[in-house]
Amino acid sequence: MYSFMNNKDENGNAIPFVKGFNSNSNKCSCCNSFSCNAIKKVGPTGVTGSTGVTGPTGATGITGETGVTGVTGVSGPSGITGTTGETRATGLTGPTGATGSTGITGLTGSTGITGTTGVTGPTGTTGSTGVTGLTGSTGVTGPTGITGATGVTGSTGPTGITGTTGVTGPTGTTGITGTTGVTGPTGITGATGVTGLTGTTGTTGVTGPTGTTGTTGATGVTGVTGITGITGATGVTGATGVTGATGSTGSSFNTSGSAANTSGATIAITLLGPSPIPFPNAQNLSADITVNNPTATIFTINTSGRYLITYQVYPTLSLLTTFQLFRNGAGVAGTNISAAVGLSLVSNQVIININAGDSIQVMVSATLAATVSLAAGTTAATISIVRVG
Repeated sequence: MYSFMNNKDENGNAIPFVKGFNSNSNKCSCCNSFSCNAIKKVGPTGVTGSTGVTGPTGATGITGETGVTGVTGVSGPSGITGTTGETRATGLTGPTGATGSTGITGLTGSTGITGTTGVTGPTGTTGSTGVTGLTGSTGVTGPTGITGATGVTGSTGPTGITGTTGVTGPTGTTGITGTTGVTGPTGITGATGVTGLTGTTGTTGVTGPTGTTGTTGATGVTGVTGITGITGATGVTGATGVTGATGSTGSSFNTSGSAANTSGATIAITLLGPSPIPFPNAQNLSADITVNNPTATIFTINTSGRYLITYQVYPTLSLLTTFQLFRNGAGVAGTNISAAVGLSLVSNQVIININAGDSIQVMVSATLAATVSLAAGTTAATISIVRVG
């Protein structure tokens, strides 16, 4: 560049040196004039020409060797394990305490020395792509740096106050139990993991109020009764307990009696009234029961009480006859038995109240005149009188 001002234009006037002035030709390079006034006279930019074809990539240079990796640091010692706390009843979980401060980070091991970068190959001439250079051999891995010591564990934050337990909602209605699916085969039991250290048990929280009991669900189908287990061995017999005091003696009922008919009899039945059955044989009567022997048809009881009276008759011939127990000449309700032809046994039993001096008989009656036979040589009729109250 020149700093003189003795250049002249076409009219002979001196012009200063300005940007774009060509001192060799004394014409401005921006407007190709001898009298440039520093105002750009360049015309509009022409249309950009199409980009030329890219030349071929030059050959890649040889990769340099990888640097040696630094030594790995030694691992720091583990912290001391705390003692196991006493297990107590589990309480409601309180809010999480503040997180303790993070321990100091151990020192980072020193970085290994970076390998020397390989020399960049010369840029290839434009044309076909050159052959890729051989990869440099990997550098030896440096030793691992020493691991810094583990930082001190921060103290555990105070346990928050246990919140009040909310009211338990009502239990929903139990749904119908679905059909039990087929039990799949039992999987192989995995190995038991190492049991972790037991943490300190928190204080037991306040028990919330009991919720409303839900509606009882439908009773499920009763399962199949299992096989009865083997009966266990009989236990040792315990020591005999102390004998209790003897109770008071109850009332004694000695009034009783019985009689039979083994001698036989033929009893005529008329339309005038019932006829008595005789019991002259095998009489065994207490002192307060008497009988009108020798006919032995009326038994008089001289002790009041409740009596069980039983009679049985084995007639060899009966025709539309009725047997009944009588007290003081009147039939006792519930003791009449109607017999048909050929009936081999008539039997009745009743408990009635007896007053001292009452008499009893067994009577037979019929709608027509007839006879009833009692066979001899066998027990054809019996009567039993026993006081029970």
